[in-house]
Amino acid sequence: MSEKKSKPAEIKTKPTSASVEDFINGVKDEQKRKDSFTLLEIMKKASGEEPVLWSNSIVGFGNKRYKSPATGREVDWLRIGFSPRKANLSLYISVGIKEHEAALKKLGKHKTGVGCLYINKLEDVDMKILKGMIDESVKRSKES
Repeated sequence: MSEKKSKPAEIKTKPTSASVEDFINGVKDEQKRKDSFTLLEIMKKASGEEPVLWSNSIVGFGNKRYKSPATGREVDWLRIGFSPRKANLSLYISVGIKEHEAALKKLGKHKTGVGCLYINKLEDVDMKILKGMIDESVKRSKES
């Protein structure tokens, strides 16, 4: 018997046609704006994708359907991305940040969530390690 195809869950965060550059230029904090343009170039190069603004606050690259191993729920989401939030830069570089455990120990000043990496400013971290984490995330997301 063939496997039933499920429809992905509807989530509020979706791609838009808004300008990524205009969004970043609108970031009030000068350091976050500069760091955002740096991340834009790093992620563009790593993914080979053009950036898309998701729900007016997340710069995303690529698109992937993720399936929760716990619930089976599927959602369409970006492969990698970032958001210049008021408190910090939120980087979306994997579904489970724990897969980067070894690199995180060498990264520098940061915090983590389930699938996010939080950095105050790029000068707080080792950029070589961060680029490696981004490259690894892109590679893994294309394999699965």
